[in-house]
Amino acid sequence: MTWLSFEVRSTRRTHLIDITEQVAEAVGRGGVSDGVCHVFVPHTTAGVTINEGADPDVARDIESHLGEIVPREAAFQHAEGNSDSHIKTVLIGPSCTAPVRDGKLALGRWQAIFLCEWDGPRTRQVEVAVSPL
Repeated sequence: MTWLSFEVRSTRRTHLIDITEQVAEAVGRGGVSDGVCHVFVPHTTAGVTINEGADPDVARDIESHLGEIVPREAAFQHAEGNSDSHIKTVLIGPSCTAPVRDGKLALGRWQAIFLCEWDGPRTRQVEVAVSPL
């Protein structure tokens, strides 16, 4: 197994950032021909997901509609003021996996990997593990 990492800087409080290219570069450096790529963010107010990357409106729709489902101004007990961010991370999750085929990330035609920032702007760490089959 090969572990690689990189940082991503968000520019808004809520921000889905396409990190497919950085993950694909990590997969290429990993030297695994066929296997699995696991992407993880070690944060409690950010997640990672795979979804459509061809139309940027999809990411904006996810941002806005999760904001409606879990509004920032709800009556939360957590005093820090970012409980909505924690809940959105629970909904999205801190990790995702994708296949590696012929040394390359094997996503579907329209798929992209997104860092989901819910409490930015911040710099986030992304961990990528590439394992052979």
